[in-house]
Amino acid sequence: MKNRLALTLVFAIFAVFLFWFVSVRQSLLFLVGIGLGAVLAGARFGFTTGWRNLIEQRDASGVFAQLLLLAVAAAFSMPLLASFPSELSAALGPPSISLLVGALVFGGAMQIADGCGSGTLYKAGLGIPLNMAILPVFALGSFLGSAHLGWWLDLGHVQPIGLVEEVGLGGALGLTYLGLILIGLAAWWWSKTSGVPRNLLNKNLIIGAVLIAILAVLILVIAGKPWGVVYGFGLWAAKIAQAGNLFDPTTNAFWSQSVNATALQQSVFLDLTSITNIGILAGALWIFSRNKSGKTNKLNTQQWIVGIIAGFLLGYSSRLAFGCNVGAMVSGISTGSIHGWIWVVMAFLGSLIGVRIRRYYGY
Repeated sequence: MKNRLALTLVFAIFAVFLFWFVSVRQSLLFLVGIGLGAVLAGARFGFTTGWRNLIEQRDASGVFAQLLLLAVAAAFSMPLLASFPSELSAALGPPSISLLVGALVFGGAMQIADGCGSGTLYKAGLGIPLNMAILPVFALGSFLGSAHLGWWLDLGHVQPIGLVEEVGLGGALGLTYLGLILIGLAAWWWSKTSGVPRNLLNKNLIIGAVLIAILAVLILVIAGKPWGVVYGFGLWAAKIAQAGNLFDPTTNAFWSQSVNATALQQSVFLDLTSITNIGILAGALWIFSRNKSGKTNKLNTQQWIVGIIAGFLLGYSSRLAFGCNVGAMVSGISTGSIHGWIWVVMAFLGSLIGVRIRRYYGY
């Protein structure tokens, strides 16, 4: 109880600090981030686990919760984008070779590392050793991926495609819900092949999905852009590299872009993604302070090495793929980006490989 009260006081003071010395928007994003971290950790809402349970156990409850999350988020996000096209932006990424490779690698790596971008954050906040160790190498990989992104895009890409702009609000919602229904039917059929009747609806995951969707929409409204995770990781590493004179951002295609160059020069507290990430860590830490009874499996040396390598690949591949389960899948699909659908297909194929590697190393 004392730990919770102390944490609550610290978070409140930091929120007031942001409100007074930074901006109202950053303070609100921090609070929304706390909500996301608390829901993700409290409901153990794992994008990675949901996919793995479907693949290995034919349990579709996690995937169904994710589909509900996407449906609710799209129902609010797309009308908002259509009504306020100048104030709000979609999570658009270009269909490209980098997207195909990045999503495939990310899907496999997240199964080995047992967490995507948001999963790594909230599990680090819960004090899970592997995810705590992965977080800095995730950031390093994200930075290097952003530094190499120009080379990857030169291999081939087309301009981003946004459904709201291309086919209008009605068409975007219709196509999105059709896609979600088709995935839901495929997941249901896959679960039936186990021969064991399973409950497709997990109460905790359903509640978590709705709350996460609402919080994701709040980020869109407050920040003017959708929820993201991995950009913040890359920015943290880039700031460290720049401070150590390890790279010159003016010579890099990604970090010389005006918005990224500005982010490098400004305080990290002004970055929209970073402040939400800090909030997610804080929210998960608050959940951890309530219940420290959770146990983690001890890993051998080989599992540690493989896990950390997977964490680095998570960061690198997520930049190539223009997001993770959050930035590409949740935000991409719910705001009408075609790249989000491509990401899901390739990441699921990667997960099919990743769960086998995970099993081979005995995680």
